Amino acid sequence: MFESLSDRFGTFFRKISGKGTITESNVRDAIEEVRTALLEADVHQDVVDHFTKGVLEDSLGRQVTKSLKPGQEMIGIVHDRLVSLMGGTPSDHEDPSAPPAPSASPIEFVAPGPTVIMMCGLQGSGKTTTCGKIAAWCRRRGLNVMVVAADLQRPAAVEQLRQVVETVDKEAPGGSRIAFYGEPDKCVEYGKAVGVAIGVCQRAWKTAKDNKFDVLILDTAGRLHINDELMKELQGVKTAVAPHQVFLVVDAMTGQDALRSAKTFHERLHVDGLILTKFDSETRGGAALSAKHVTGASVRFVGTGEKWEALEEFHPERIAGRILGMGDVVSLVERAKQEVSEEEAERIANKMAAGKLTIDDFLGQMRSIRRMGSMKQLFGMLPGVGAALKGIDIDEKQIDHLEAIATSMTKAERDDVKRINKSRSRRVARGSGTKEPEVNRFVDSFQQMQKMTQQMAAGGLGSRSLQSMKNMVNQGALPGLPGMPGLSTKGSSKTESPKSRFKKRR
Repeated sequence: MFESLSDRFGTFFRKISGKGTITESNVRDAIEEVRTALLEADVHQDVVDHFTKGVLEDSLGRQVTKSLKPGQEMIGIVHDRLVSLMGGTPSDHEDPSAPPAPSASPIEFVAPGPTVIMMCGLQGSGKTTTCGKIAAWCRRRGLNVMVVAADLQRPAAVEQLRQVVETVDKEAPGGSRIAFYGEPDKCVEYGKAVGVAIGVCQRAWKTAKDNKFDVLILDTAGRLHINDELMKELQGVKTAVAPHQVFLVVDAMTGQDALRSAKTFHERLHVDGLILTKFDSETRGGAALSAKHVTGASVRFVGTGEKWEALEEFHPERIAGRILGMGDVVSLVERAKQEVSEEEAERIANKMAAGKLTIDDFLGQMRSIRRMGSMKQLFGMLPGVGAALKGIDIDEKQIDHLEAIATSMTKAERDDVKRINKSRSRRVARGSGTKEPEVNRFVDSFQQMQKMTQQMAAGGLGSRSLQSMKNMVNQGALPGLPGMPGLSTKGSSKTESPKSRFKKRR
């Protein structure tokens, strides 16, 4: 995501670097790179003009701070303008001495419940899947959620939502309730659903209130295009049920077309917030940068994949950091906390310190990491790493191979890898569809990691421990994660470490 923009901004900052003063002449010359990049990313023309004009105004005549270089000074200017553009608060508007304010929740809950959230959007935007993601997001906060099938012109829509809700209820962590409400027998033909949809939503609201649900999510009708019948139905539901928040789901891949429809929705329904779906590496980014300016509604969430956990809160300052190559460590830590509890982290740390980590522990850690997102996406959230990974396609299938090897072992072998001799290695290779050398490398890496953690617990990193870490890297393992593959490109026959990849790029 934003790779092209990041490259162009890097060129912009390099052109400014080395200047004693930031002047109109050198900024105008360099900013053409940025203008071209924004237009290529499908950012709205008005937004491009507004942004570049603002950067020019903020930078004119500014003397470079003694502790900063001109390029660094410009990074601060551009960062604040990007944050402001996306609806956030630039850093220079804050009191530097004040403690950081807690992030506002993207959903404003009411008490007593239920908080009613009305979801709308065009057909194919990912609205129904997003309803499930929002339900999972609420469950992680201990809230009981009911999801309502209010699209009554497609019987398949009711069944689709049921399946989504049942999957989330089964797989999403947390002990709170997630329930489905639907009346498939009330489905009617096109153009006659207004009154029926209102009735279903009203009965769902009463059921949610009587059963003490905290949140009620309404999955309303969608169409392939905006028309008057659709708007009448949505306006009727909004008037009758009075939702506390109306969220519009927008397919970020469609760029300016999506924002034009979003603007129409906002004008007719007064949308409280946007949720951008398909916000992944293939997205050009224009919708994220243009949404607030064009529609007047702020982005609340972004969908980063198809699975229920692939939903992120939208923080303008973090997105600006990603665009400028500053990474997004905060979001990375938040993802990790969602997947691994403090108790589990402490348990693993104690076992590592005692040198008693098992293959089952490793499997759990690996699966937690995979739920956080693709490896390239996670590495890209580390400062400076995103640029180093440009053009590298990390082969996630290598991780599948490791999991296959581990699950092909017996419970006794996973508890003690020393049991794996040549005949057992041959059996594991057959069971996992891999080759014996791969099994042996996996086992060796795991044993080296165990030795390394034992030595750390016994009194710090000695030369032998450091050599063990180097061996793990050379064999394609990440320190602390035994047997994890390096950043090999798809189709490559040789596994390389992150370090060697970065050296090649330099």
